Amino acid sequence: MPLAMNREVFITCAVTGSGATQDRSPHVPRSPRQIADSAIAAAKAGAAVVHCHVRDPETGAPSRDRGLFREVTDRIRDSDTDVVLNLTAGMGGDITFGGIDAPLPVDEAGTDMAGASERVAHVADCLPEICTLDCGTMNFAEADYVMTNTPGMLQAMGRMMTELGVKPEIEAFDTGHLWYAKQLVKDGILEPDALVQLCMGVPWGAPDDLNTFMAMVNNIPSEWTFSAFALGRNQMPYVAASVLAGGNVRVGLEDNLMLDKGVLAENWQLVERAAGIVENLGARVIGPDEVRQKLNLRKQAPKG
Repeated sequence: MPLAMNREVFITCAVTGSGATQDRSPHVPRSPRQIADSAIAAAKAGAAVVHCHVRDPETGAPSRDRGLFREVTDRIRDSDTDVVLNLTAGMGGDITFGGIDAPLPVDEAGTDMAGASERVAHVADCLPEICTLDCGTMNFAEADYVMTNTPGMLQAMGRMMTELGVKPEIEAFDTGHLWYAKQLVKDGILEPDALVQLCMGVPWGAPDDLNTFMAMVNNIPSEWTFSAFALGRNQMPYVAASVLAGGNVRVGLEDNLMLDKGVLAENWQLVERAAGIVENLGARVIGPDEVRQKLNLRKQAPKG
C-alpha cells in the first residue's frame, strides 16, 4: 500500500510500566509522586498522553492498588500541566503455572487473577480519558507465564469502560488481537471510532520487523486511530515508522530505558527526542486538547 503519512501526531509517554525494570535504572519512577512528576515532565516535553501504571513505593514491584492510582491521577490533575490521562487496565490477568510436569497448582507468587469489576475498579475511581484493553491472551518471555484475557473477560471489561465514558485503548500484541477487537466493535461493545496501540517486539507477540508491522497496520479499519511502539533499541525507529504509516507514537521507560548506548534516559528526554523525529519528518506534534477532539474523549471529574 502507498504511504499515507500522518502529519498531525500525538505522542504518548508510557511512564513506568509493570516490568521488572525498577532496579535497572534510577529514573524508573516508583512512588505516586515520582510517577506523577515524571508524567508532568513528559507532558511539558511534548507528550499529549501519559500512560500510567503504579508500583509499590518501597519495592518498585508493579501494583494494582487503587489508592496509588488515585494519588497519581490527583497529582497530575492538580498540577498546572494539561495532559490526557491513560491508565492501564492490564493488571489482574497473570498466570504463572507450576512447571512443565506439574502446571497445577499455579505458582501463587507469580499469579494475579482478578475479575472484570476488580480490574476496572481504579478506572471507575479515577475516570481517566483513556484506559487500556489488552485484546488477547499471550505467552510472555517467561517460561511459564501467560497474560490471560478471555473473550468473556474482554467483553465485560469493554462494556464497563464504555459505560464509564472512558475510551478503551486496544492493546494489540498480534494480528489475532486486532481480529477480536474488530469483533468487539461489531458487537457494539466498543465504539466504531476505536483507538488501538500496536505493541511490536514484545516476546512472544508480533515481532518488530516492518513486514509484520505493516500487516498489523493494514488490518486496522480506516475509521480507527492507531499508535505504535517497539521495545528497546527500536523505540525511536518506530517513531518514524509509525508516523510514515499514518499513525501516532509511544515512547517511555515502560518500553525502553536507554537514550543512547550506555546512557540511561528519563521520560522527558525520550519524548523530546520523539518530538524531534516527528517534526523532522515534516509533521506536527499536537497537544492534549487536539487529541481530545480527535479521539472524542470525555474529560470527567473523578468520584469522591
